[in-house]
Amino acid sequence: MDFALGALAFWPALALGSFVNVVAARVPLRRSVVSPRSACMSCGAELAWYDNVPVVSYLVLRGRCRSCGTRISPLYPAVELATAGLVAACFVAFGLSGKAAVAAFFCAVLVAITATDITHRIVPNRIVLPAAVLVLLAQTALHPSPEWALGALGASGFLFVAALAYPGGMGMGDVKLALLLGAMLGRLVAVGLMVGMLAGLVPSFFLLARHGSAARKMGIPFAPFLAFGAVVALFVGHALLDAYLSTF
Repeated sequence: MDFALGALAFWPALALGSFVNVVAARVPLRRSVVSPRSACMSCGAELAWYDNVPVVSYLVLRGRCRSCGTRISPLYPAVELATAGLVAACFVAFGLSGKAAVAAFFCAVLVAITATDITHRIVPNRIVLPAAVLVLLAQTALHPSPEWALGALGASGFLFVAALAYPGGMGMGDVKLALLLGAMLGRLVAVGLMVGMLAGLVPSFFLLARHGSAARKMGIPFAPFLAFGAVVALFVGHALLDAYLSTF
């Protein structure tokens, strides 16, 4: 494992995380991610460069807009740190390689989708579908095999059936996200889906214990759990699958 390479990748990945924030904030609103410049979502004041430094500016400003004092969501620095940490982990795990580059892109997209699902409860087509196509082409070019296409179709088909059976608990955005997961993970997408679904049960049980039968009407964003499962499968999926198969 190349920890020096990961440490080197972490710092520019913070800037990538800042762009991921822009994508997550603007794409659901159908706004350009290029212009205008970043501005406060409350007062509209444009951010100076020194107020737009990843993580540092949030800490210096104590989580508030310099112009109007409105509280800035902690999701912003969380997105920057998550993006940087995952990108660094990709280069630590896979070295300086095409696989690391594709995995880093995949992780950045997962962070963006997680943020949009948390804030807007949607998985934007304009993010997930182009990303799925790019990842599928890249994986097929790097490792020629029908595995990636079959993984994409199989995962999305599985969640599509689940959405038909239980439309209140599964959205079509999750089905499209499964396309991306399968394109990247191939056969390991089964591990990702399983881990994501198990993780999603935790808040479900909590809501059920706290609110009883009323919890059935309380929706929770599912894409973050699928993203979590995908990250687990990306880094330790082979080990988990081997451990599972060894039990038989």
